[in-house]
Amino acid sequence: MKTNRILLSLVLGALIGAIVGFKTSADQQTSAAISAFIAATLISLLVCWKMGDVLVDIYKIPELRNRILTTLGLLAVFRFGFWVYLPGINIAQFKSLLADDEGPLNWLTMTSKLTGGSFTPVLFSLGIMPYISASIIFSLLVKVFPALEALSKEGEAGRRQISRYTRYATVALCLVQAMFLVWNWKNPSAASGETITLNPGFWICSLQLICLTAGSLFVMWLGEKITEYGIGNGTSLLIMAGIISDVPAAIAELIRRVFLATEEERPFEVTYCLLIIAMFVAIVAAVVFITKGQRRIPIQQQRAVKGRKVYGGQRQYMPVKVNAAGVLPVIFASSLLMIPTLFLGSVAYGGDSWFFGFLQILDTAFASNGFLYIFSFIGMIVFFTYFWTSLYYNPVEIAGNMKEYGSFIPGIRPGRRTAEYLEKIFKRITLAGAVFLCLIALVPNVIMGNVPGMSFLVTQFLGGTSILIVVGVSLDFVEKIESQLLVRQYEGFMRGGETTPRGGGGGPKKTVPAE
Repeated sequence: MKTNRILLSLVLGALIGAIVGFKTSADQQTSAAISAFIAATLISLLVCWKMGDVLVDIYKIPELRNRILTTLGLLAVFRFGFWVYLPGINIAQFKSLLADDEGPLNWLTMTSKLTGGSFTPVLFSLGIMPYISASIIFSLLVKVFPALEALSKEGEAGRRQISRYTRYATVALCLVQAMFLVWNWKNPSAASGETITLNPGFWICSLQLICLTAGSLFVMWLGEKITEYGIGNGTSLLIMAGIISDVPAAIAELIRRVFLATEEERPFEVTYCLLIIAMFVAIVAAVVFITKGQRRIPIQQQRAVKGRKVYGGQRQYMPVKVNAAGVLPVIFASSLLMIPTLFLGSVAYGGDSWFFGFLQILDTAFASNGFLYIFSFIGMIVFFTYFWTSLYYNPVEIAGNMKEYGSFIPGIRPGRRTAEYLEKIFKRITLAGAVFLCLIALVPNVIMGNVPGMSFLVTQFLGGTSILIVVGVSLDFVEKIESQLLVRQYEGFMRGGETTPRGGGGGPKKTVPAE
């Protein structure tokens, strides 16, 4: 291995060690930083050993290198915005409120990571959540209202108009969500009776409202610029950046558990950490397998004889993804279940009558590990998976298009029979995807309920929406880079065998002498 790669690994290890040490408490900073430095250096050496040639090829292509550097630079600007605090906020009081499990913003803090936000009193508190909500709303409206559907089929001009409507809706959602946050910060907390906002007057609240709206719109602009000048989808990369920003803190939490354990408990804590790492690798492999999995339906094209030439007759395949709905069903289900959880937690303990006792029973059942919560969670995930898949896979429309263009499925008659066959396949594939989403979404709750002292900071990377988003965006990012390399006759990430010569030169071909 070359010296520059070893130095790069040491620099990355030192950087990660410093970040982990900064995230750890003062009494464990040195040990946590050293442990993280050793682990990060070893992983970096392994990556450089296996993928060093890929990194060199990426550096050789000016356009690809500039796009990656632009992406990293804009992501750094995005993360910098989380260090800019809003005016008029008592930071210490707000952190004490978040430390209380019964705080009104605790559920917002846990779910905001799904959309690249933090809901701490910083400039980018809303993240890109309003833009995502507006995009989802208009994606559904396009399928419901014929006028919007016709506008979406007008080409680039129609899509540009829908994008403009989406931005207007983003501004409205920013104002509504920012007002909700400012109102919560302004009111006194139930635990201490003190308000989060210093001097909560009209001008301070208005300034916070403007800052939150402007910050969210700036994040939306960053996502568009990453998509235009960078690599991959900018919105997805911003969400992933918000999720993986907790990786150093999660590593520090695992190290803290090991070092703070007694001599008798330390072997068990080490075993817990190793099992968590092994489970993380297994879950990532399973998510990659299901995300890339698809059912290929054969499509035969009719033959047309014109004169002495025969046209058509080729066989193609229509790919149907196992998890076509992606992570959206889990996000919808989590968001809807937060409404009864927040309502019951606020109202159930307001009296001693039988009615409030019944509400307390429901509040216990709707806890994160309660039977009613898990049953409702699974039901909503299955429902939204079928609902979202049905919006984008219409068997009748697909069968009509196939019949119009002279294509058919071998052994299936065109028209109604084809639609029934496709509908049966879609239902079965969607059921497999829904079961997979349910299993992945329940992993954090199961671990938190059975492993004592395990926090959401660590378990969010073992399942749920976090791992689905990170793996999906990472696969898309790697595929974009590999396509850029293959277009320029470089080898991709999978190397080996006699392939086209590296370096884009297209050197002389090898000739095999005739026997």
